[in-house]
Amino acid sequence: MDRNLALELVRVTETAALASVRFMGRGDKNGADGAAVEGMRKAFSSVKVNGEVVIGEGELDEAPMLYIGERVGCGKIEDMEVDIAVDPLDGTSLIAKGLPNAIAVIAMAKKGCLLHAPDTYMKKIIVGPKAKGCIDINASVEENLKKVADALNKDISDLTVIIQDRERHEGIVNEIRKIGARIKMFGEGDVAAGIATCFEDTGVDILMGIGGAPEGVITAAAVKCMGGDMQGIIYPMSEEERERCYNLGLSDDDINKVLYLDDLAKGDEIFFAATGITDGDLLKGVVSYDKNRAKTHSVVMRAKTGTIRFVEAIHRYDKSKVLIELMKKYSNV
Repeated sequence: MDRNLALELVRVTETAALASVRFMGRGDKNGADGAAVEGMRKAFSSVKVNGEVVIGEGELDEAPMLYIGERVGCGKIEDMEVDIAVDPLDGTSLIAKGLPNAIAVIAMAKKGCLLHAPDTYMKKIIVGPKAKGCIDINASVEENLKKVADALNKDISDLTVIIQDRERHEGIVNEIRKIGARIKMFGEGDVAAGIATCFEDTGVDILMGIGGAPEGVITAAAVKCMGGDMQGIIYPMSEEERERCYNLGLSDDDINKVLYLDDLAKGDEIFFAATGITDGDLLKGVVSYDKNRAKTHSVVMRAKTGTIRFVEAIHRYDKSKVLIELMKKYSNV
C-alpha cells in the first residue's frame, strides 16, 4: 500500500476529533460519538482507498454510518481492497465527563488481514517490544509477570500492569497485589491503554484483563506496527454475545482458541492512526485557539517500516469544506 496513505488516515482521525471535542464535558456521550462518526465518514470520502469497514459502529440496522460492511474511500474498483477498523471515539464516557485519554482511531490493512471480531468481549494480554515472546495468556498472572520483568530487566515491584477498573478483574488485581507489582487502573479507552504498553515513557509494562473484542483488533494493528506482542481469546459473557459469535461463523473451538498477534492483524501491510480528543498519557487533546483555529496531536504508524510519527497540526475551519459543514452543525452544541 502507498505509504502516503498514513497521512491520509491522520486527516480522518483529526476530523473525528475536531467534531467530537465540541461535546467535551457536556454529558452527552452519544452526541459526541455521533459527531466523531460523522466527521470520520465525511473525511473518508476523499481518501483514495477501496475499503470495507470490518470493525465499525455496528451492523447496518444499528448504525447508519461506518457500519460493518460499509464501503469507504474514493478508490476505483480496480484499486487494492483494504479492511478498515474504526473507533471514531474510544472513550465515550471520558469525553462526556471531560476526562483524559479519549481518542479517535483507525486501523487499515490489506483485505483479509484484520480479524472480523464479533461485538463481544476478549481476554487480552499485551506487552511492548522488549517483552515480545514472553507472554502466555493461559499461564498464571505470576508466571507472566516474572517473565516480563526479566525481559525488561526490572524487579517485579517496579513492573506496572494496566487493567480496566471493573468488578470482573477483582481476582487478577488481588493476584497482582499479592505478587507485589504496581497497578494502573483505567476506566475506559481499551485502545489507548493497550498501546501504552509499547511506549516506555508511559511507564506501563503490560496490559491484562477482559475488554472489547473489536477494540482488541484495532489495538493489535497498532501493536504490530510498534513491534510489541499480544494474545487474545474471544470471551462472550452472555448467551446473546455467544450468538453473535455463531452468527459470524465461529464455533466453540474458535471462541476458545488463543489468537496470536498474526491472527488478529496479519502481515505488514498495516497502518494505524490516532488523534487525541482529550489530553492523555500518549496524545494531547484538541486545543481551540479561537473560533476559526484548533490544534491536534496525532500518532501514525506503519507496520512495514516500523515508523512511528507524531503529528501536530493547526487547522483552519474556513479552509476545509468538511470542517465548514461540521462546525456549522456542531458550533452551538
